[in-house]
Amino acid sequence: MNEFLELFDYNAWASRTIFDAVARLPEEQYFRDLKSSYGGVHGTLCHVVWAEQLWLHRWKKLPNPGVPQGADLKSLQDVCGRWETVERERAGYVSHLSDAQLDETRVVKPSTGGEYVHTFRQMFRHFINHSSYHRGQIVTFMRQLGTSPPSTDLILYYRRKQ
Repeated sequence: MNEFLELFDYNAWASRTIFDAVARLPEEQYFRDLKSSYGGVHGTLCHVVWAEQLWLHRWKKLPNPGVPQGADLKSLQDVCGRWETVERERAGYVSHLSDAQLDETRVVKPSTGGEYVHTFRQMFRHFINHSSYHRGQIVTFMRQLGTSPPSTDLILYYRRKQ
């Protein structure tokens, strides 16, 4: 479980790093449709926050978030506020899990259909990978917009902790 706690801490650091970087973008660039998944910076951040909340709800056996894809988030401030709430709840939830509980399962019913059973190990790995994947997209968006993005590479997280 300690490895997952460290990865969740990395995820939080990397997300905050991205939020700080995109806060420096002009509003037009932040909202610009870059014709990619979820549009651009804002849409992708909304998706990440929504997905993190969705997985937390699945772990806690709660209903899915009320508004899909974070469509109710209208500003970076909204995105950051929702993410801080989700991050706080996630940290509290996983802090009480034991190694044995990592092999427990949850039934997952994606909106695309089907029903799957995943262990917490699998879901936690997916959670971290999914957010990292989309942060990488945001780095690319920032380059396309002519700005210098931060690096949120895992090795930098480890180095800053030394």
